[in-house]
Amino acid sequence: MIPRVLSTPTADALIDRLRAMHGPVMFHQSGGCCDGSAPMCYPAGEFKVGSRDVYLGEIHGARVFIGAAQFEYWEHTQLIIDAVPGRGAGFSLEGPEGMRFLTRSRVFTDDEAAELQAAGPVLRGDEV
Repeated sequence: MIPRVLSTPTADALIDRLRAMHGPVMFHQSGGCCDGSAPMCYPAGEFKVGSRDVYLGEIHGARVFIGAAQFEYWEHTQLIIDAVPGRGAGFSLEGPEGMRFLTRSRVFTDDEAAELQAAGPVLRGDEV
């Protein structure tokens, strides 16, 4: 099945660096403005995933969740987590590393959307 979330090699390298320093990590993509719209990286288990949050999948061994309201906007797109030079978000682990995570996206094709629809409902945070 087509994944709902992917990562770039640059993001994977940053995840490896963060994992070496902090152990297992996870991501949460929330809505909002400023840092709230960036993918946030946390030590696994340090962020309380809500029962309405949607589980998108894993990137480079890290679980990725998205807020329910944000998922409604982006459910028709594949999210691609990248890393670029710059200052990361205040609470995200990459903050002091001189890099920041960034979400890119592309619209699913009609065939991909049909495949996802046929797979049934997405898993929620309390179902993973």
